[in-house]
Amino acid sequence: MNWKFFWRLNAHIQLAPLLESGEETLIGGQAVMEGVMMRAPHSYCVSVRKANGEIVSETAPLAKISDVYPIFKYPVLRGLGTLGQAMKLGMKALKFSADVQLSEESDKKQNEANPVSETKKKGPTEIPAWAMAAQLGFSLLFFIVLYKFVPLWLTEQLKAQYPILEGRIMFNLVDGIIRIAIFLLFLYGISRSKDIRRVFQYHGAEHKVVFNYESGQPVNVANAQSFVTFHPRCGTSFLIVVMLLSMVLYMFLPFDTMLGKFLARIALLPVVAGLSYELIRFAAKNKGSLLTILAMPGLWLQRITTQPPDDQQAEIAIHALQGAMELEKSQGGPLVIA
Repeated sequence: MNWKFFWRLNAHIQLAPLLESGEETLIGGQAVMEGVMMRAPHSYCVSVRKANGEIVSETAPLAKISDVYPIFKYPVLRGLGTLGQAMKLGMKALKFSADVQLSEESDKKQNEANPVSETKKKGPTEIPAWAMAAQLGFSLLFFIVLYKFVPLWLTEQLKAQYPILEGRIMFNLVDGIIRIAIFLLFLYGISRSKDIRRVFQYHGAEHKVVFNYESGQPVNVANAQSFVTFHPRCGTSFLIVVMLLSMVLYMFLPFDTMLGKFLARIALLPVVAGLSYELIRFAAKNKGSLLTILAMPGLWLQRITTQPPDDQQAEIAIHALQGAMELEKSQGGPLVIA
């Protein structure tokens, strides 16, 4: 695995929470490398297009986390369970798509080195488990440093210059604003990459196809392309809620030292995630409530994280949805594709 592919895969891992829709009872999905993963309540399918136009897929049953572990049926905990399963499935789908891309790169290099011989081709190339684990570890460290340590350190430096930041309300307000600014700058910067733009197009394709399915209209490319790419159940909206909610919760932390604040922010991550899930869930079920306003910044931000897909990208999303729904139907699921 070369360095270019390493950073490309790492960028996908960093973006995974933005591209994932974490609701276990509805149709949802995630953009992956040159493809889309779609899931139903009890099944999923990831479809990837190879350079020659061939579509390869992986389909498998998917048990609801709350059915396997009943503790995840309770508020806050259900959010942690659902989001944890969504991220695990997202990484599995991303690895499948990365393996396809890596295999193609390996075959291309081998053909260039041995253009005559077709019998000496190796089997599919896969990313070693240790390499994927290293990528996840690096991504987690990157997240903690960029979104927990850096905003806190910068705010501490500002506090030394501006005594008004001695108060917890102002300190955490500025800390939160810096965190969001870093997030937006990172997102804008990475969106300039051609590879990432294609990921955002597949993200848009996933949203359009989900809208198409939820509308009750026949699911096809023409119908899917008539819908917008902004969806309220997007991970982008969830992350914005996480950042806004954390600004409020951090104000109640009884720590004054930088180390205490830093460790408390890390320890509070599961609580913030679980509560954010509940707010998003409530807003989705109560249209027009004040909490619906929390989802609006995420919808605005999807102007960056989703882009209009071409017909072939929409076709991939439909292919993935069909694969998931066919398995869902074979298992006795109530959902069927139109």
